[in-house]
Amino acid sequence: MPGTREHDGTPPEARLSAADRELLLRLMELPTAGPLETGPGATPQLWSAQAAYAEAAARLGCTVVHHAAPQPETLLAPGVPRTVTEAAAERQDFLACQPSTVLRLGPELPHEATVMFNVHLDTVAGGGPAHFDGRRFHGRGAIDAKGPAVGLLAGLRAALAACPELGTRAGVLIQLVSGEEGGAMGVFGTRPLVEAGWTGRLNVFCEPTGLRVLDRSTAAMTAALRVRGRDGIDDTPGGGHNATVLLGHLAQHLARELPQPADGQVCVGGLHTGTMHNKVYGSGDLLINLSYGSPATAWMLERALKDAVRSGVAEFRERFARHPSFALTAADADRLVRLDWLKRGLPALGPGPGGESGAGGDPWCAELLLERAGLEPWPAGAPAFTCDAIWLADVPGTSTVVLGPGDLDANGAHAEEEFADLADLDAYAGHVARVLLHFARNSPPTTPRTLRPPLPEAAS
Repeated sequence: MPGTREHDGTPPEARLSAADRELLLRLMELPTAGPLETGPGATPQLWSAQAAYAEAAARLGCTVVHHAAPQPETLLAPGVPRTVTEAAAERQDFLACQPSTVLRLGPELPHEATVMFNVHLDTVAGGGPAHFDGRRFHGRGAIDAKGPAVGLLAGLRAALAACPELGTRAGVLIQLVSGEEGGAMGVFGTRPLVEAGWTGRLNVFCEPTGLRVLDRSTAAMTAALRVRGRDGIDDTPGGGHNATVLLGHLAQHLARELPQPADGQVCVGGLHTGTMHNKVYGSGDLLINLSYGSPATAWMLERALKDAVRSGVAEFRERFARHPSFALTAADADRLVRLDWLKRGLPALGPGPGGESGAGGDPWCAELLLERAGLEPWPAGAPAFTCDAIWLADVPGTSTVVLGPGDLDANGAHAEEEFADLADLDAYAGHVARVLLHFARNSPPTTPRTLRPPLPEAAS
């Protein structure tokens, strides 16, 4: 972009304090994997994690304006994944144990003078014990996304030290959400907060991007290929329907035939029929996850999947029609295979209408982030990833980016050895501070507005 970058006024001490490091270890020690990750047995400590974070933020002047579990009607909205509704039906406290929190610095200011940060405190399951070796944090949530959450606080503290009027000239909101992991797609965490209006002109989702400004986020749809046939035994395998061979064939066929879109990913996985060696399983499931960056890509992938399933079944019939162990399966393949959509119809966050990079195409926010604050843009040819930023896709008057330290893959975000380097978290704090300072210094003068009524509270 044209122009020169401004770095004046950037606070030199934008880094995690000893108290910040202790907070991050405390957050990582609290198990916050939701029921979609752990199953029905465990209860995530999300109420406690959000309360601990809010207590630390209170020392910076932030107040809690919302801390509640989502209401049951959130699961009646369009696009809620079936896995979510099924889990909620099976577990009475599914929503009650997954609250979200909104923090605000200062009085409520006009939307155009407000920055919102969104960070999820739920995690995937697993991970080793939380610890810090003086250079690196190890444990679940270190990079995804408890580490970025604490880096955000360090950046806010540094910005306040350099600009005490922050919170009066420019507003700051922090969303602490549940339901980002496990395939929930933010439908009962971020989505209701956005719909309630807890957003700003600039909205920053704290996810690992290597400290680069990503102005888009893919959405995902999930399909299940289901086979429901008759079981058999190993002594006469041709007497039953062999879902393992049929779905295994389709898995390879889909992996070969499905197109890889430029703005999305195709993942064929989750094949399951059974665990025994002396049984022919007549039933099973194969999962396909399809991410997309635009409605056109979603439509293309949906059509491509239907066509590939059809051609894969036809190929199976031809290949195994005369095989004694699989002839019955081949003959009945058309009626055995069913395509079932578990998730689809979700929005994707794209760049500006002209494809320009930076803050969803808003020229003012693009200049603020990339020129004045001196941040680096996400590489134009690099694929985006899926996160809760999708829920800002159709909100007028907003610009939305994803910005965070580290890398989802390199830092083992969903692996057993997840980690975050202190240096990366310190650097992220500096990025947050620069964004806030330049936003505050370039926002128009404002006056507080009438406070909105809070969302309905649900008991913890």
